[in-house]
Amino acid sequence: MADGINLVVYPVTDLDASKNLYTKLFNAAPYADSPYYVGFRVGDIEFGLDPNGASRGMTAPVAYWPVDDIHKSLQQLLDAGAQAHLDVTDVGGGKLIALVKDPAGNIIGLAQK
Repeated sequence: MADGINLVVYPVTDLDASKNLYTKLFNAAPYADSPYYVGFRVGDIEFGLDPNGASRGMTAPVAYWPVDDIHKSLQQLLDAGAQAHLDVTDVGGGKLIALVKDPAGNIIGLAQK
């Protein structure tokens, strides 16, 4: 699929409190700060805070694998036995994400820019 994970998103219920905590943890201000997403870049990895994550069924952080063709990659995972969790969705700026569940119920994220 890709070279490796470069995005991890945490579902949060209190965006301001979470932003404060992760700002201290990462010792950095967020590069993206909006009511629907707060993003931090730490080295080569982006860490995001999603206040709408729970409504998408996120119960824990989700690692997103970068892919060149999200529709093709999603279909490959479905054909391999994954269960669809969130169809391809544009989350802004042309970034597309999708979520599937593995046989144990773990959520796997795909991201295409």
